Amino acid sequence: MANRLNGKVVLITGASGGLGAAQARMMAAEGAKVFLGDIAPEGSKYLVPLKTLCDEITAKGGDAKYLQHDVSQENSWTEFINTAEKLFGKVNVLSNNAGIYLHKTLTEHSVEDFHRIVNVNQLGVLLGMKTVVPAMERAGGGSIINFASIYGIVGAGISTAYQSTKGAVRLMTKSAAMELVGKNIRVNAICPGMFDTNLFETSVPKEAWEPLISLVPMKRFGKPDEIAYGVVFLASDESSFITGTDLVIDGGYTCP
Repeated sequence: MANRLNGKVVLITGASGGLGAAQARMMAAEGAKVFLGDIAPEGSKYLVPLKTLCDEITAKGGDAKYLQHDVSQENSWTEFINTAEKLFGKVNVLSNNAGIYLHKTLTEHSVEDFHRIVNVNQLGVLLGMKTVVPAMERAGGGSIINFASIYGIVGAGISTAYQSTKGAVRLMTKSAAMELVGKNIRVNAICPGMFDTNLFETSVPKEAWEPLISLVPMKRFGKPDEIAYGVVFLASDESSFITGTDLVIDGGYTCP
């Protein structure tokens, strides 16, 4: 089905990463105007430069623009939302996709590690929801999609600080969904499993990959497009009766 997001303005954080870039491409292909944010818009070895991504989308007939954006800073959120409204006239969808991972044992965690990951993964999501609500109200409603994780559902045996943020995102999602339902704003969470992205490649030691894959019933990593399909669904009117829920995309990891 084409044009599932026709006429919608979609904001995506962490858009330089594998999952964010996949969402941007797919949402633009479905008719959305996309506004992309990332703390490193120039990209890197593992990240797509946002200008390159926007040029790619525009060349295919889409409408894409970008802005440097630090999700842990409230003033950056204000600028991000206000700029999107000025450029596109409204805001319909927010994908709170930005996140970082910390692969450390409990005794290796420092206070600085904890505050850094909470500021991005948890505070960043809360600030995004808080800041986008007035814009969505002006648009007549909207859809907020928060990125949690399978490790906000089950224990990993490592990365406790990371898990704490993803568990928090799931419950913030449910609470916000109840609070905002009267404003015609839906709030849902995506819970990815293990995906072949820049975040995984740069955060998880290579020797840990095969043991992790062995835990997935489908015996492979997920592909970024397999997350993007879920985000498109939650962004579209097809999910109009869905709020406060978790969409788990994990190859069966959480089944046992």
